[in-house]
Amino acid sequence: MRVFPEYPGPMARWPRVEAVQGVAEALQSLGVHYRLVVATNAAESGCELVREALRRVDLDQCFDAVLTARELGVRKPDPAFFQRALEVLGCTPQEAAMVGDDYEADVVGAKRAGLQAFWFNPSGSSCPIIPPLHDAELNAMAELPGHIS
Repeated sequence: MRVFPEYPGPMARWPRVEAVQGVAEALQSLGVHYRLVVATNAAESGCELVREALRRVDLDQCFDAVLTARELGVRKPDPAFFQRALEVLGCTPQEAAMVGDDYEADVVGAKRAGLQAFWFNPSGSSCPIIPPLHDAELNAMAELPGHIS
């Protein structure tokens, strides 16, 4: 989902929500072979509000589960966030991958928990950590299936 910092509160209540370009096609492709889950630090939204935001852009049906920091009781990048998510999903770190745009929360946290981590970097920013920790860098969501499949 595109983030609009000017809008306060839960994304489901924003006057405007948008999916990242190419994400619907990537999710449809991956959903044939993998279980897809939203794992978010959303502090003001529980899983129902996150699903409501996803419904507004016709993506809710792409996800098997929505897990939020609110329900898990811990936030990324804490490895406990990922460990609790894996417990809920019944899988091991080796069976999971994280895709995210926040390098510290998504990539560093996932790698510390033993997951593969894919950095979504549409702006082409320089990696904040040397050496980089991510398994692959995505400048567009359309690239994702080629890295995971």
